[in-house]
Amino acid sequence: MTEQTSARPRQPVPQLADYPHRASDIIRFADLDAQGHVNNAVFATYFETGRVAMFREPDLGIGVADATFVLVRQEIDYLRELRWPGDVVIGTALEKMGRTSFTVVQTIFNGDVCAAAGRATLVMMDTTTRKATPLTAQAIAKLSPWMYRCA
Repeated sequence: MTEQTSARPRQPVPQLADYPHRASDIIRFADLDAQGHVNNAVFATYFETGRVAMFREPDLGIGVADATFVLVRQEIDYLRELRWPGDVVIGTALEKMGRTSFTVVQTIFNGDVCAAAGRATLVMMDTTTRKATPLTAQAIAKLSPWMYRCA
């Protein structure tokens, strides 16, 4: 019998320096689960911290009148455990833009260790119709400088 090998190419280890925006958060005792490490659902909250901090950055300010951005997809690759006490740094960058949406890539670092990598897609939604609406030229211009440096 022959041994099968994975056909998936090995992904490069994320580097915090590749992400133009960084935010920090603390690991709270309440973030832990019965195994004594940070619960998987809390990683999504750390990623949210990074996205919100980037979008509220004074230089970015992607607010659009009568529109909002909603999360429609999130992927998380869990790479290492996180434990309390401690803190994390969340790196965030824009990966790509579509007609009504954009995708960000993110990492969570604890010291020099990358604990998770993720991707999130957000859609611009008209607040009256509650339907997707095209990204404005102004939003595209403000998002562009935040592109992922290794994409």
